[in-house]
Amino acid sequence: MERTWRTHADVVIVGSGPAGATYARILSELRPGATIALFEVGPALTDPPGTHVKNILDDEERSEAQRRSQGPDADVTQSGAITNSSRRARPGTFLLADGYQQEGEDGLPAAAMSSNVGGMGAHWTGACPRPGGAERPDFVQDLDELLDEAERLLAVSKHAFDDAPFSDIVRERLSAVMDEGRPEGRRTQPMPLAVQRHPDGRTTWSGSDVVFGDVTRSNPDFTLTPEALVTRVLVEDGAVQGVTVRDMRTGDEHVVRSSVVVVAGDALRTPQLLWASGVRPAALGRYLNDQPQVVDAVRLRDIPAVPEVGVDPRGTATIVKQSGVSWVPYTDEDPFHGQVMQLDASPVKLAADDEPAPGSIVGLGWFCAKDLQADDRVEFVDSATDSYGMPAMRIHYTLTERDREAQARASATVRRAAEALGEPLGPQPIPLAPGASLHYQGSVRMGEVDDGTSVCDPSSEVWGVSGLYVAGNGVIPTSIACNPTLTAVALGIAGARSIARKLT
Repeated sequence: MERTWRTHADVVIVGSGPAGATYARILSELRPGATIALFEVGPALTDPPGTHVKNILDDEERSEAQRRSQGPDADVTQSGAITNSSRRARPGTFLLADGYQQEGEDGLPAAAMSSNVGGMGAHWTGACPRPGGAERPDFVQDLDELLDEAERLLAVSKHAFDDAPFSDIVRERLSAVMDEGRPEGRRTQPMPLAVQRHPDGRTTWSGSDVVFGDVTRSNPDFTLTPEALVTRVLVEDGAVQGVTVRDMRTGDEHVVRSSVVVVAGDALRTPQLLWASGVRPAALGRYLNDQPQVVDAVRLRDIPAVPEVGVDPRGTATIVKQSGVSWVPYTDEDPFHGQVMQLDASPVKLAADDEPAPGSIVGLGWFCAKDLQADDRVEFVDSATDSYGMPAMRIHYTLTERDREAQARASATVRRAAEALGEPLGPQPIPLAPGASLHYQGSVRMGEVDDGTSVCDPSSEVWGVSGLYVAGNGVIPTSIACNPTLTAVALGIAGARSIARKLT
């Protein structure tokens, strides 16, 4: 069936992850009547669009949705690209085919992306901690109010699993070894999660569908077009004029005119599109920030018996009522962030399945704040292309001595936490390959002034290009150890409000 394409929109949004959905939602609320055209390179997996795949109960349907998220080469098994254990993609994601590591550098061998309506928001763990201390960009006005609003859009709760068995025990034991000297708000606590408990007992994860909300879906002036690759942002005389879009089904190209374009891809593909469009500020792609990560696993000791509970049909990787997720926040004194997930909430299987009590096997993941370097960057090669026909990526990325020291400190801390909880399941914590966090940031970073070290201003508008905005984790200017989605959505809210004020 032939699709109808807009020729004009007041606002064009590129990318349908939580950040792109944020712009659509805020503009639908503040500027009803403004035409909004959102383009997503990947397919629509669900109805409503952007639903988290773990809300799909049928195993085969969920696996098919994950496969369809794995980019243009989804039918090629990912194992064909694996050369070692660091090159293993999670379901629903696909690895960089090449260019992920340069000689003499650490690279990002585990760097991965998703292509689907909802972006990585269809596959994420739902963790929404707030940044603290040096994680917070101090020049962003009203950051706490923006974070409050981000929690509204993502439907964040700190109490979805107050009834989870053993979670009180986990937090009590963690607090005993983690909380001394910490300020009140940065002590061990339940992880804020974009998860909803329903009156009928169901538990669902928030994806972009929750961020879009009914106000966006019912907006007659909003359109979402899947399988549509924006290949270029059109810029003339320092101002946006629109975009060129390729229909991934037919190969046909279309021009959509607009004076406002929001590029809300991930932290690798957003700078890629700007580069392809000839928008190349000095900081583009630089200050690339992954989070060095260390994981451990433990079986809780001395726990009481719990009643039998039903098994959720989505399996042990799904947050269900017997799950618990705890948080050890970042502080400037301990510059890492701890995420402690009882088995049912862990995104990675960490222990052999020997029928432990649900929630009694605990995964611990500590994320470190990266030592930011301008030379950590994604470059683009005009003479070569990726599977989408866009400029090929080349990652330059190196862990500094400070990074390695932080990772060693995190390893010691996570083992101390594990030993407080119970019996560790391995001889030592495991450092994960660079890129494994999937929390890439900084490549289109925000700045207070246009001094060559940032790509956009505090409203997310690209320096020197009127009407061009960037969104997503790549905008975050600070080195944060916590999960970045809540912060990215908060910054997107500020950007969307700025656009709303300018629309007439």
